[in-house]
Amino acid sequence: MTVTRFALDAIAPTPWKNGGGTTREIAVWPPGAGMDTFDWRISVADIATDGPFSAFPGIDRQIVLIDGAGVHLQAHDDSFCHKLVRVGEPFAFSGDTAIHAALVDGPTRDFNVMTRRGRCRAEVRLMRQPFTAVPGDATVLVLALRGDWDASDSRSGDSQHLSAGEGMLMPASSPAVTLSHTALSALCLRVTLLREQYR
Repeated sequence: MTVTRFALDAIAPTPWKNGGGTTREIAVWPPGAGMDTFDWRISVADIATDGPFSAFPGIDRQIVLIDGAGVHLQAHDDSFCHKLVRVGEPFAFSGDTAIHAALVDGPTRDFNVMTRRGRCRAEVRLMRQPFTAVPGDATVLVLALRGDWDASDSRSGDSQHLSAGEGMLMPASSPAVTLSHTALSALCLRVTLLREQYR
């Protein structure tokens, strides 16, 4: 796997079976893995109407609002009730339970990270200040949410420009990348995917 750049709007959307929205798959491991076989999966969902989220037994999930007024998440087993209304702030929950999603005020776009328990875990952080992504033994994904970010390769010195909705996926052992911005309102997501020992 090599460092890849992506733009959310360039990824073809896949309609949900219930017609309530669409999903854009950013990346999955192993490549080409289906919903029952992935170790991790990162995607963006456009939610158009109220409706259910499917249960994913054995999966840990994290969701981040990236556009829109928000969504109210109610677990069917009453284990949690959460309003996702702040752009960029991740919310972690177990995929073992089914959820009903109710839009707060119109459609939303939401960033999703799913990891299979015992194989992989994810750290999802909202970054407001310049930072350096160091993959090391992990896979790292960055996604610009607001503002313009410059991504500089520590090894080659090459620099790439990321606008909102654009990002990079860096496999383990990739050179470190420093991301910087000039706007106080700039936001970026950093996802670190760490392998775990099989249980």
